[in-house]
Amino acid sequence: MSVVVAVKPSARKRNAKVGRLVFEDGPRHAFESRAAAERWASDLSAGDGHVWVASAHPRDDDAVDCYLVSRATNAKLEAAYDKRRRPAGGDAGPEQESLGGER
Repeated sequence: MSVVVAVKPSARKRNAKVGRLVFEDGPRHAFESRAAAERWASDLSAGDGHVWVASAHPRDDDAVDCYLVSRATNAKLEAAYDKRRRPAGGDAGPEQESLGGER
């Protein structure tokens, strides 16, 4: 029995090795078992963005058994300083008071 895994864009964007693999060998890969596909994903994740194998939905029209996926995030936006926590224009703004009214 063969297990066909298609690479989702999230995995390609998150993991450079996956992006290179898709460029060189295409977005679909066949394995002898699900366990072999999961080992492949684990090897790809070593030292790069985490990817894993997820089952395709039973009603999925694509001719694949699984997808190689990742959580697509924008690390730059996640690491950005939250501007709501500082006053605009360097203004010191009002001081906060405790619930008891003491400073």
